[in-house]
Amino acid sequence: MDPVIIVGAGPVGLTLALALARQEVPCVVLDEGPGKDEPRLARTVVLREDTTALVERLTGTPLGALGTRWAGWRSMRRKQVTREVSFEDTSAQPEGHPSPAPLHIAQHALTGALRTALAHEPLVKLSVDSRLDAMEQEPSGVTVHTRGPQGTWWRGSYVVGCDGPRSTVRKLQDIRFPGRTAVERHAVAALRVELPWKGHALLHRMPPWRTSAPSAGEITGRPLPDGVWRLDWLLPPGKDLVTPELLVTHIRETLAGWCEGATPPYDLLDTGVHTVHHRLARRWRAGRVFLAGDAAHCLGTLGTHGLDEGLRDADNLAWKLAPAWHHGTHEALLDSYQTERRTAVAARLRAADQALPLLRSGSGLRTLVPGSARGHEALLMDGHLGQGTVGAPGTYADSPLAPGPLEGEVPVDTPRGAPVADVRVTAEDGSFARLRDRLGRGALLVVLIAPGTGVWDRKHWATAGIMPRLAAAVTALPYRAELLVAESYPGAAAHSVLLVRPDGHLVTALGGVRPADLYAAAEAALGGPPPAQDRAETGARTQVGAERAGAASR
Repeated sequence: MDPVIIVGAGPVGLTLALALARQEVPCVVLDEGPGKDEPRLARTVVLREDTTALVERLTGTPLGALGTRWAGWRSMRRKQVTREVSFEDTSAQPEGHPSPAPLHIAQHALTGALRTALAHEPLVKLSVDSRLDAMEQEPSGVTVHTRGPQGTWWRGSYVVGCDGPRSTVRKLQDIRFPGRTAVERHAVAALRVELPWKGHALLHRMPPWRTSAPSAGEITGRPLPDGVWRLDWLLPPGKDLVTPELLVTHIRETLAGWCEGATPPYDLLDTGVHTVHHRLARRWRAGRVFLAGDAAHCLGTLGTHGLDEGLRDADNLAWKLAPAWHHGTHEALLDSYQTERRTAVAARLRAADQALPLLRSGSGLRTLVPGSARGHEALLMDGHLGQGTVGAPGTYADSPLAPGPLEGEVPVDTPRGAPVADVRVTAEDGSFARLRDRLGRGALLVVLIAPGTGVWDRKHWATAGIMPRLAAAVTALPYRAELLVAESYPGAAAHSVLLVRPDGHLVTALGGVRPADLYAAAEAALGGPPPAQDRAETGARTQVGAERAGAASR
Protein backbone atom coordinates (compact mmCIF):
# COMPACT_ATOMS: atom_id res chain seq x y z
CA MET A 1 0.00 0.00 0.00
CA ASP A 2 1.36 3.43 -0.97
CA PRO A 3 2.03 5.98 1.81
CA VAL A 4 -0.16 8.96 2.59
CA ILE A 5 1.30 12.12 1.02
CA ILE A 6 1.04 15.22 3.21
CA VAL A 7 1.69 18.50 1.41
CA GLY A 8 2.99 21.12 3.81
CA ALA A 9 5.33 20.84 6.81
CA GLY A 10 3.72 23.34 9.15
CA PRO A 11 2.31 22.35 12.54
CA VAL A 12 -0.83 20.78 11.02
CA GLY A 13 1.00 18.67 8.45
CA LEU A 14 3.61 17.48 10.94
CA THR A 15 0.94 16.67 13.53
CA LEU A 16 -1.02 14.65 10.99
CA ALA A 17 2.11 12.72 9.97
CA LEU A 18 2.88 11.82 13.59
CA ALA A 19 -0.74 10.88 14.29
CA LEU A 20 -0.81 8.54 11.28
CA ALA A 21 2.57 7.03 12.12
CA ARG A 22 1.33 6.21 15.63
CA GLN A 23 -1.30 4.10 13.88
CA GLU A 24 1.30 2.41 11.66
CA VAL A 25 0.47 4.37 8.51
CA PRO A 26 3.56 5.45 6.48
CA CYS A 27 3.65 9.03 5.24
CA VAL A 28 5.65 11.32 2.98
CA VAL A 29 5.70 14.99 4.00
CA LEU A 30 6.48 17.41 1.18
CA ASP A 31 8.14 20.52 2.60
CA GLU A 32 8.71 23.35 0.15
CA GLY A 33 11.17 24.91 2.60
CA PRO A 34 14.65 23.87 3.79
CA GLY A 35 13.39 21.77 6.71
CA LYS A 36 13.78 24.30 9.52
CA ASP A 37 11.89 27.37 10.66
CA GLU A 38 13.18 30.88 11.24
CA PRO A 39 12.75 31.93 14.90
CA ARG A 40 10.04 34.61 15.05
CA LEU A 41 8.82 35.69 18.49
CA ALA A 42 6.15 37.90 16.88
CA ARG A 43 4.59 34.79 15.33
CA THR A 44 2.99 32.84 18.15
CA VAL A 45 0.00 30.59 18.70
CA VAL A 46 -2.40 30.00 21.57
CA LEU A 47 -3.33 26.37 22.20
CA ARG A 48 -6.25 25.24 24.27
CA GLU A 49 -6.13 22.30 26.68
CA ASP A 50 -7.16 19.61 24.17
CA THR A 51 -4.76 20.62 21.39
CA THR A 52 -1.88 21.05 23.85
CA ALA A 53 -2.51 17.49 25.08
CA LEU A 54 -2.61 16.24 21.47
CA VAL A 55 0.82 17.67 20.60
CA GLU A 56 2.36 16.55 23.89
CA ARG A 57 1.05 13.03 23.37
CA LEU A 58 2.52 12.83 19.87
CA THR A 59 5.88 14.43 20.61
CA GLY A 60 6.50 13.32 24.18
CA THR A 61 7.56 16.92 24.87
CA PRO A 62 6.00 18.96 27.72
CA LEU A 63 5.06 22.12 25.84
CA GLY A 64 4.88 24.08 29.06
CA ALA A 65 8.68 24.14 29.00
CA LEU A 66 8.64 25.81 25.57
CA GLY A 67 5.78 28.22 26.11
CA THR A 68 3.83 29.88 28.90
CA ARG A 69 0.58 28.73 30.47
CA TRP A 70 -1.25 31.87 31.48
CA ALA A 71 -1.56 32.43 35.21
CA GLY A 72 -4.69 34.47 34.59
CA TRP A 73 -6.64 36.77 32.30
CA ARG A 74 -7.47 40.43 32.78
CA SER A 75 -9.91 42.55 30.75
CA MET A 76 -9.64 46.35 31.03
CA ARG A 77 -11.71 49.19 29.65
CA ARG A 78 -10.19 52.67 29.90
CA LYS A 79 -8.72 52.61 33.45
CA GLN A 80 -11.02 50.01 34.91
CA VAL A 81 -10.52 46.26 35.27
CA THR A 82 -13.80 44.77 34.03
CA ARG A 83 -13.10 41.03 34.28
CA GLU A 84 -10.37 38.96 35.87
CA VAL A 85 -9.80 35.21 35.88
CA SER A 86 -7.12 33.23 37.72
CA PHE A 87 -5.89 29.85 36.48
CA GLU A 88 -3.43 29.26 39.31
CA ASP A 89 -5.73 27.96 42.04
CA THR A 90 -7.36 24.75 40.77
CA SER A 91 -7.78 23.14 44.21
CA ALA A 92 -11.48 23.93 44.25
CA GLN A 93 -12.06 22.51 40.79
CA PRO A 94 -13.69 19.04 40.54
CA GLU A 95 -11.86 16.11 38.94
CA GLY A 96 -11.99 16.45 35.15
CA HIS A 97 -12.89 20.16 35.33
CA PRO A 98 -9.54 21.93 35.81
CA SER A 99 -9.32 25.62 35.01
CA PRO A 100 -8.39 25.62 31.30
CA ALA A 101 -5.24 27.73 31.18
CA PRO A 102 -4.30 28.32 27.52
CA LEU A 103 -0.72 27.78 26.38
CA HIS A 104 1.06 30.59 24.51
CA ILE A 105 4.02 29.38 22.45
CA ALA A 106 6.15 30.67 19.59
CA GLN A 107 5.21 28.82 16.41
CA HIS A 108 8.83 27.96 15.58
CA ALA A 109 9.18 26.30 19.03
CA LEU A 110 6.04 24.24 18.42
CA THR A 111 7.18 23.22 14.94
CA GLY A 112 10.63 22.39 16.29
CA ALA A 113 9.16 19.94 18.82
CA LEU A 114 7.13 18.28 16.05
CA ARG A 115 10.16 18.06 13.73
CA THR A 116 12.29 16.52 16.47
CA ALA A 117 9.68 13.83 17.10
CA LEU A 118 9.33 13.23 13.36
CA ALA A 119 13.09 12.70 12.97
CA HIS A 120 12.79 9.60 15.16
CA GLU A 121 9.74 8.21 13.32
CA PRO A 122 10.79 5.58 10.74
CA LEU A 123 7.37 5.54 9.05
CA VAL A 124 7.62 9.21 7.99
CA LYS A 125 9.83 10.54 5.20
CA LEU A 126 10.35 14.32 5.09
CA SER A 127 11.27 15.66 1.63
CA VAL A 128 12.58 19.23 1.81
CA ASP A 129 12.72 21.75 -1.05
CA SER A 130 9.79 19.93 -2.66
CA ARG A 131 7.10 22.20 -4.08
CA LEU A 132 3.97 20.57 -5.47
CA ASP A 133 3.09 21.55 -9.03
CA ALA A 134 0.97 18.70 -10.47
CA MET A 135 -1.38 16.01 -9.24
CA GLU A 136 -3.23 13.13 -10.91
CA GLN A 137 -5.92 11.20 -9.07
CA GLU A 138 -7.01 7.65 -9.93
CA PRO A 139 -9.40 5.20 -8.23
CA SER A 140 -6.47 3.33 -6.70
CA GLY A 141 -4.31 6.25 -5.61
CA VAL A 142 -2.84 9.68 -6.31
CA THR A 143 0.35 10.68 -8.16
CA VAL A 144 1.92 14.05 -7.46
CA HIS A 145 4.90 15.87 -8.94
CA THR A 146 7.23 18.23 -7.13
CA ARG A 147 9.75 20.66 -8.54
CA GLY A 148 12.99 21.85 -7.01
CA PRO A 149 16.28 20.09 -6.22
CA GLN A 150 14.28 17.05 -5.05
CA GLY A 151 11.76 17.29 -7.90
CA THR A 152 10.24 13.93 -8.78
CA TRP A 153 7.01 11.97 -9.03
CA TRP A 154 5.47 10.55 -5.85
CA ARG A 155 2.79 7.87 -5.58
CA GLY A 156 0.41 7.89 -2.62
CA SER A 157 -2.74 6.23 -1.39
CA TYR A 158 -4.20 9.57 -0.24
CA VAL A 159 -3.10 13.21 -0.35
CA VAL A 160 -3.76 15.74 2.39
CA GLY A 161 -3.22 19.42 1.63
CA CYS A 162 -1.85 21.17 4.73
CA ASP A 163 -0.19 23.83 2.61
CA GLY A 164 -1.74 26.99 3.99
CA PRO A 165 -4.21 29.61 2.76
CA ARG A 166 -2.69 29.71 -0.74
CA SER A 167 -2.95 25.91 -0.95
CA THR A 168 -1.72 24.40 -4.22
CA VAL A 169 -3.62 21.21 -3.43
CA ARG A 170 -6.87 23.14 -3.16
CA LYS A 171 -6.21 25.01 -6.41
CA LEU A 172 -5.29 21.85 -8.33
CA GLN A 173 -8.58 20.31 -7.20
CA ASP A 174 -10.45 23.48 -8.26
CA ILE A 175 -12.05 23.92 -4.84
CA ARG A 176 -13.46 27.37 -4.14
CA PHE A 177 -12.32 29.27 -1.03
CA PRO A 178 -14.91 32.02 -0.46
CA GLY A 179 -14.87 34.46 2.42
CA ARG A 180 -13.53 37.84 3.49
CA THR A 181 -10.00 39.21 3.23
CA ALA A 182 -8.35 41.38 5.89
CA VAL A 183 -11.21 41.22 8.36
CA GLU A 184 -8.82 42.74 10.88
CA ARG A 185 -5.19 43.84 11.01
CA HIS A 186 -2.94 44.01 14.06
CA ALA A 187 0.47 45.57 14.55
CA VAL A 188 2.59 43.10 16.51
CA ALA A 189 5.71 43.52 18.63
CA ALA A 190 7.63 40.98 20.72
CA LEU A 191 9.67 42.62 23.46
CA ARG A 192 11.42 41.70 26.68
CA VAL A 193 10.00 43.88 29.42
CA GLU A 194 8.76 43.67 32.99
CA LEU A 195 5.03 44.36 33.28
CA PRO A 196 2.84 44.59 36.40
CA TRP A 197 0.88 41.44 35.53
CA LYS A 198 3.46 38.66 35.59
CA GLY A 199 2.20 35.65 33.67
CA HIS A 200 -1.26 37.17 33.13
CA ALA A 201 -2.57 37.84 29.64
CA LEU A 202 -4.68 40.94 29.20
CA LEU A 203 -6.97 42.75 26.81
CA HIS A 204 -7.16 46.54 27.14
CA ARG A 205 -9.95 48.34 25.27
CA MET A 206 -10.11 52.11 24.81
CA PRO A 207 -6.92 52.91 26.79
CA PRO A 208 -7.02 56.49 28.15
CA TRP A 209 -3.63 57.51 26.74
CA ARG A 210 -4.70 57.40 23.05
CA THR A 211 -3.20 60.72 21.99
CA SER A 212 -0.53 60.54 19.31
CA ALA A 213 -1.57 56.95 18.49
CA PRO A 214 -5.36 57.18 18.21
CA SER A 215 -5.65 53.95 16.25
CA ALA A 216 -4.58 51.79 19.19
CA GLY A 217 -8.11 51.28 20.51
CA GLU A 218 -7.58 47.68 21.57
CA ILE A 219 -4.37 46.12 22.86
CA THR A 220 -3.67 42.49 23.71
CA GLY A 221 -0.70 41.41 25.80
CA ARG A 222 0.34 37.76 26.03
CA PRO A 223 3.35 36.52 28.02
CA LEU A 224 6.03 34.19 26.65
CA PRO A 225 8.97 32.56 28.49
CA ASP A 226 12.04 34.53 29.66
CA GLY A 227 10.19 37.78 30.29
CA VAL A 228 9.08 38.20 26.67
CA TRP A 229 5.65 39.61 25.76
CA ARG A 230 3.76 39.68 22.50
CA LEU A 231 1.71 42.87 22.16
CA ASP A 232 -0.97 43.35 19.47
CA TRP A 233 -2.60 46.66 18.56
CA LEU A 234 -5.84 46.53 16.57
CA LEU A 235 -5.41 48.76 13.51
CA PRO A 236 -8.18 50.84 11.92
CA PRO A 237 -9.70 49.59 8.64
CA GLY A 238 -7.63 50.31 5.57
CA LYS A 239 -4.21 49.49 4.19
CA ASP A 240 -2.10 52.14 5.88
CA LEU A 241 1.49 51.05 6.38
CA VAL A 242 2.67 50.26 9.88
CA THR A 243 5.83 52.37 10.03
CA PRO A 244 8.61 51.83 12.60
CA GLU A 245 7.82 55.25 14.06
CA LEU A 246 4.14 54.34 14.57
CA LEU A 247 5.04 51.04 16.19
CA VAL A 248 7.54 52.65 18.59
CA THR A 249 4.88 55.20 19.53
CA HIS A 250 2.44 52.39 20.28
CA ILE A 251 5.03 50.58 22.39
CA ARG A 252 6.13 53.60 24.43
CA GLU A 253 2.62 54.88 25.14
CA THR A 254 1.30 51.44 26.01
CA LEU A 255 4.15 50.60 28.38
CA ALA A 256 3.98 54.03 30.02
CA GLY A 257 0.22 53.69 30.43
CA TRP A 258 0.52 50.28 32.03
CA CYS A 259 3.44 51.27 34.28
CA GLU A 260 1.99 54.46 35.80
CA GLY A 261 3.47 57.04 33.48
CA ALA A 262 7.09 55.98 33.04
CA THR A 263 8.16 53.83 30.08
CA PRO A 264 10.13 50.90 31.56
CA PRO A 265 13.30 49.58 29.88
CA TYR A 266 12.53 47.13 27.09
CA ASP A 267 14.24 45.21 24.30
CA LEU A 268 12.38 45.08 20.99
CA LEU A 269 12.95 41.56 19.62
CA ASP A 270 10.61 41.19 16.65
CA THR A 271 7.79 42.96 14.84
CA GLY A 272 5.14 42.13 12.29
CA VAL A 273 1.62 42.71 11.03
CA HIS A 274 -1.00 40.04 11.68
CA THR A 275 -3.79 40.07 9.08
CA VAL A 276 -6.94 38.08 9.80
CA HIS A 277 -8.91 36.47 6.98
CA HIS A 278 -12.21 34.60 7.22
CA ARG A 279 -12.50 31.91 4.55
CA LEU A 280 -13.97 28.41 4.31
CA ALA A 281 -13.33 25.90 1.52
CA ARG A 282 -16.45 24.59 -0.21
CA ARG A 283 -15.19 21.02 -0.03
CA TRP A 284 -12.67 19.38 2.26
CA ARG A 285 -12.60 16.07 0.38
CA ALA A 286 -12.28 15.33 -3.33
CA GLY A 287 -11.97 11.57 -3.72
CA ARG A 288 -8.61 10.61 -2.25
CA VAL A 289 -7.60 14.22 -1.64
CA PHE A 290 -8.33 16.07 1.62
CA LEU A 291 -7.73 19.58 2.97
CA ALA A 292 -6.76 20.50 6.54
CA GLY A 293 -5.70 23.57 8.48
CA ASP A 294 -5.41 26.92 6.68
CA ALA A 295 -5.85 25.17 3.34
CA ALA A 296 -9.44 24.45 4.43
CA HIS A 297 -10.25 27.45 6.61
CA CYS A 298 -8.95 30.81 7.81
CA LEU A 299 -10.16 32.32 11.07
CA GLY A 300 -8.42 34.29 13.75
CA THR A 301 -10.48 37.14 15.20
CA LEU A 302 -11.52 37.31 18.85
CA GLY A 303 -8.65 35.07 19.88
CA THR A 304 -9.86 32.08 17.83
CA HIS A 305 -6.52 31.26 16.27
CA GLY A 306 -6.84 28.95 13.29
CA LEU A 307 -4.03 26.62 14.34
CA ASP A 308 -6.14 25.24 17.16
CA GLU A 309 -8.77 24.15 14.64
CA GLY A 310 -6.11 22.91 12.22
CA LEU A 311 -4.75 20.55 14.87
CA ARG A 312 -8.27 19.29 15.49
CA ASP A 313 -8.56 18.66 11.73
CA ALA A 314 -5.44 16.48 11.89
CA ASP A 315 -6.69 14.57 14.93
CA ASN A 316 -10.09 13.94 13.33
CA LEU A 317 -8.71 12.88 9.96
CA ALA A 318 -5.92 10.62 11.25
CA TRP A 319 -8.12 8.07 12.97
CA LYS A 320 -10.36 7.85 9.90
CA LEU A 321 -7.57 7.53 7.34
CA ALA A 322 -5.78 4.83 9.36
CA PRO A 323 -8.48 2.11 9.04
CA ALA A 324 -9.01 3.09 5.39
CA TRP A 325 -5.29 2.58 4.73
CA HIS A 326 -5.10 -0.71 6.63
CA HIS A 327 -8.43 -2.31 5.69
CA GLY A 328 -9.82 -0.53 2.63
CA THR A 329 -11.72 2.68 2.02
CA HIS A 330 -14.81 3.15 4.15
CA GLU A 331 -16.61 5.99 2.37
CA ALA A 332 -19.01 6.93 5.18
CA LEU A 333 -16.15 7.22 7.68
CA LEU A 334 -14.00 9.33 5.34
CA ASP A 335 -16.95 11.54 4.33
CA SER A 336 -17.64 12.29 7.99
CA TYR A 337 -14.34 14.22 8.20
CA GLN A 338 -15.70 17.02 6.03
CA THR A 339 -19.13 16.94 7.65
CA GLU A 340 -17.84 17.15 11.21
CA ARG A 341 -14.92 19.50 10.84
CA ARG A 342 -16.39 21.88 8.29
CA THR A 343 -19.57 22.23 10.37
CA ALA A 344 -17.57 22.96 13.54
CA VAL A 345 -15.35 25.58 11.88
CA ALA A 346 -18.30 27.17 10.06
CA ALA A 347 -20.07 27.61 13.40
CA ARG A 348 -17.10 29.48 14.85
CA LEU A 349 -16.77 31.65 11.75
CA ARG A 350 -20.46 32.44 11.92
CA ALA A 351 -20.22 33.34 15.61
CA ALA A 352 -17.21 35.60 15.00
CA ASP A 353 -18.85 37.34 12.04
CA GLN A 354 -22.00 37.99 14.09
CA ALA A 355 -20.04 39.32 17.07
CA LEU A 356 -17.66 41.62 15.19
CA PRO A 357 -20.19 44.36 14.30
CA LEU A 358 -21.20 44.56 17.97
CA LEU A 359 -17.65 44.63 19.28
CA ARG A 360 -16.10 47.00 16.77
CA SER A 361 -18.84 49.65 16.55
CA GLY A 362 -17.66 52.65 18.48
CA SER A 363 -20.96 54.54 18.52
CA GLY A 364 -24.67 54.08 18.15
CA LEU A 365 -27.50 52.87 20.38
CA ARG A 366 -25.65 49.67 21.34
CA THR A 367 -23.13 51.63 23.40
CA LEU A 368 -25.99 53.21 25.41
CA VAL A 369 -27.67 49.93 26.37
CA PRO A 370 -26.94 49.13 30.05
CA GLY A 371 -24.68 46.13 30.39
CA SER A 372 -23.72 46.03 26.70
CA ALA A 373 -20.05 46.76 27.43
CA ARG A 374 -19.93 43.89 29.94
CA GLY A 375 -21.45 41.58 27.33
CA HIS A 376 -18.83 42.63 24.81
CA GLU A 377 -16.03 41.96 27.29
CA ALA A 378 -17.47 38.49 27.96
CA LEU A 379 -17.53 37.70 24.23
CA LEU A 380 -13.93 38.81 23.79
CA MET A 381 -12.78 36.86 26.84
CA ASP A 382 -14.59 33.73 25.62
CA GLY A 383 -12.76 33.95 22.32
CA HIS A 384 -9.34 34.38 23.87
CA LEU A 385 -9.86 31.67 26.52
CA GLY A 386 -11.48 29.07 24.27
CA GLN A 387 -14.96 29.29 25.77
CA GLY A 388 -18.49 30.01 24.58
CA THR A 389 -19.75 30.13 21.00
CA VAL A 390 -16.74 32.03 19.65
CA GLY A 391 -14.03 30.01 21.38
CA ALA A 392 -15.06 26.55 22.53
CA PRO A 393 -14.14 23.42 20.53
CA GLY A 394 -16.91 22.12 18.30
CA THR A 395 -19.03 19.12 19.17
CA TYR A 396 -20.24 16.42 16.83
CA ALA A 397 -23.72 15.81 18.25
CA ASP A 398 -25.27 15.91 14.75
CA SER A 399 -22.48 13.89 13.15
CA PRO A 400 -23.37 11.11 10.70
CA LEU A 401 -21.33 8.91 13.06
CA ALA A 402 -23.65 9.59 16.02
CA PRO A 403 -25.66 6.51 17.07
CA GLY A 404 -29.43 6.50 17.07
CA PRO A 405 -31.49 6.35 20.29
CA LEU A 406 -30.14 3.72 22.68
CA GLU A 407 -32.27 2.13 25.36
CA GLY A 408 -29.47 2.04 27.91
CA GLU A 409 -28.13 5.56 27.38
CA VAL A 410 -27.67 7.69 30.51
CA PRO A 411 -26.74 11.36 30.89
CA VAL A 412 -23.29 12.59 32.00
CA ASP A 413 -21.85 16.09 32.16
CA THR A 414 -20.25 15.64 28.71
CA PRO A 415 -22.84 15.90 25.90
CA ARG A 416 -22.78 13.45 23.02
CA GLY A 417 -20.11 14.38 20.51
CA ALA A 418 -18.23 16.70 22.89
CA PRO A 419 -14.60 16.21 24.02
CA VAL A 420 -14.38 14.05 27.13
CA ALA A 421 -13.01 15.25 30.46
CA ASP A 422 -9.45 14.21 31.21
CA VAL A 423 -9.82 11.91 34.23
CA ARG A 424 -7.34 9.40 35.65
CA VAL A 425 -7.90 5.87 34.35
CA THR A 426 -6.52 2.39 34.98
CA ALA A 427 -5.61 0.18 32.02
CA GLU A 428 -6.20 -3.57 31.91
CA ASP A 429 -2.57 -4.19 32.87
CA GLY A 430 -3.07 -2.21 36.09
CA SER A 431 -1.11 0.90 35.03
CA PHE A 432 -2.43 4.40 35.67
CA ALA A 433 -2.71 7.14 33.04
CA ARG A 434 -4.75 10.17 32.04
CA LEU A 435 -7.63 9.46 29.70
CA ARG A 436 -6.23 11.79 27.03
CA ASP A 437 -2.94 9.86 27.08
CA ARG A 438 -4.80 6.80 25.74
CA LEU A 439 -6.21 8.62 22.71
CA GLY A 440 -4.85 8.54 19.18
CA ARG A 441 -3.86 4.86 19.19
CA GLY A 442 -6.37 3.78 16.58
CA ALA A 443 -8.73 2.26 19.13
CA LEU A 444 -12.09 3.07 20.63
CA LEU A 445 -11.97 3.55 24.39
CA VAL A 446 -14.49 1.88 26.67
CA VAL A 447 -14.38 3.43 30.16
CA LEU A 448 -16.09 1.79 33.14
CA ILE A 449 -16.84 4.09 36.08
CA ALA A 450 -16.10 1.99 39.16
CA PRO A 451 -15.48 3.84 42.45
CA GLY A 452 -12.82 2.27 44.63
CA THR A 453 -10.87 0.44 41.95
CA GLY A 454 -7.98 2.89 42.20
CA VAL A 455 -6.97 1.50 45.60
CA TRP A 456 -7.49 -2.20 44.76
CA ASP A 457 -4.97 -4.50 43.21
CA ARG A 458 -5.90 -5.32 39.63
CA LYS A 459 -6.21 -9.04 40.43
CA HIS A 460 -9.18 -8.22 42.68
CA TRP A 461 -11.27 -6.01 40.40
CA ALA A 462 -10.41 -7.33 36.92
CA THR A 463 -12.40 -10.54 37.56
CA ALA A 464 -15.04 -9.11 39.88
CA GLY A 465 -18.54 -7.79 39.38
CA ILE A 466 -19.40 -6.70 35.83
CA MET A 467 -15.82 -6.60 34.55
CA PRO A 468 -15.79 -10.06 32.90
CA ARG A 469 -19.04 -9.34 31.01
CA LEU A 470 -17.80 -5.92 29.93
CA ALA A 471 -14.44 -7.32 28.78
CA ALA A 472 -16.30 -9.91 26.68
CA ALA A 473 -18.53 -7.21 25.17
CA VAL A 474 -15.48 -5.12 24.28
CA THR A 475 -13.91 -8.13 22.54
CA ALA A 476 -17.03 -8.42 20.36
CA LEU A 477 -16.88 -4.84 19.08
CA PRO A 478 -16.39 -4.34 15.31
CA TYR A 479 -13.19 -2.35 15.84
CA ARG A 480 -10.20 -2.55 18.12
CA ALA A 481 -11.07 -1.17 21.54
CA GLU A 482 -9.29 -0.65 24.85
CA LEU A 483 -11.01 -1.20 28.18
CA LEU A 484 -10.23 1.33 30.91
CA VAL A 485 -11.53 1.90 34.42
CA ALA A 486 -12.02 5.28 36.13
CA GLU A 487 -12.86 5.98 39.77
CA SER A 488 -15.20 8.78 38.73
CA TYR A 489 -16.31 10.93 35.82
CA PRO A 490 -18.24 14.24 35.98
CA GLY A 491 -21.96 13.51 36.16
CA ALA A 492 -21.59 9.72 35.76
CA ALA A 493 -23.11 7.21 38.17
CA ALA A 494 -21.24 4.13 39.33
CA HIS A 495 -21.10 1.34 36.69
CA SER A 496 -21.70 3.76 33.83
CA VAL A 497 -19.86 2.77 30.65
CA LEU A 498 -18.50 5.47 28.32
CA LEU A 499 -17.65 4.85 24.67
CA VAL A 500 -15.02 7.33 23.43
CA ARG A 501 -13.72 7.86 19.88
CA PRO A 502 -9.99 7.78 19.14
CA ASP A 503 -10.00 11.60 18.93
CA GLY A 504 -11.52 11.96 22.41
CA HIS A 505 -15.15 12.76 21.58
CA LEU A 506 -17.89 10.98 23.51
CA VAL A 507 -20.00 8.54 21.48
CA THR A 508 -22.40 7.57 24.28
CA ALA A 509 -22.71 6.77 27.99
CA LEU A 510 -24.57 3.60 28.99
CA GLY A 511 -26.00 2.51 32.31
CA GLY A 512 -24.15 -0.74 32.98
CA VAL A 513 -23.02 -3.47 30.60
CA ARG A 514 -25.31 -3.45 27.56
CA PRO A 515 -23.52 -5.39 24.79
CA ALA A 516 -26.14 -4.72 22.10
CA ASP A 517 -26.14 -0.95 22.73
CA LEU A 518 -22.35 -0.86 22.95
CA TYR A 519 -22.00 -2.74 19.67
CA ALA A 520 -24.57 -0.50 17.91
CA ALA A 521 -22.87 2.68 19.16
CA ALA A 522 -19.43 1.45 18.10
CA GLU A 523 -20.65 0.45 14.65
CA ALA A 524 -22.30 3.87 14.18
CA ALA A 525 -19.14 5.65 15.32
CA LEU A 526 -17.26 3.85 12.55
CA GLY A 527 -19.71 4.88 9.84
CA GLY A 528 -21.69 1.64 9.69
CA PRO A 529 -20.67 -1.95 8.94
CA PRO A 530 -16.97 -2.46 8.17
CA PRO A 531 -15.72 -3.00 4.60
CA ALA A 532 -16.34 -6.45 3.13
CA GLN A 533 -12.75 -7.63 3.60
CA ASP A 534 -13.02 -7.00 7.35
CA ARG A 535 -16.36 -8.70 7.94
CA ALA A 536 -14.87 -12.16 8.38
CA GLU A 537 -12.42 -10.89 10.99
CA THR A 538 -15.16 -8.91 12.73
CA GLY A 539 -17.49 -11.93 12.69
CA ALA A 540 -14.83 -14.08 14.31
CA ARG A 541 -14.20 -11.45 16.96
CA THR A 542 -17.93 -11.14 17.64
CA GLN A 543 -18.29 -14.92 18.00
CA VAL A 544 -15.42 -15.07 20.49
CA GLY A 545 -16.91 -12.17 22.44
CA ALA A 546 -20.35 -13.76 22.50
CA GLU A 547 -18.92 -17.02 23.83
CA ARG A 548 -16.98 -15.18 26.54
CA ALA A 549 -20.00 -13.10 27.49
CA GLY A 550 -22.09 -16.25 27.79
CA ALA A 551 -19.48 -17.92 29.94
CA ALA A 552 -19.17 -14.83 32.14
CA SER A 553 -22.92 -14.62 32.66
CA ARG A 554 -22.98 -18.28 33.74
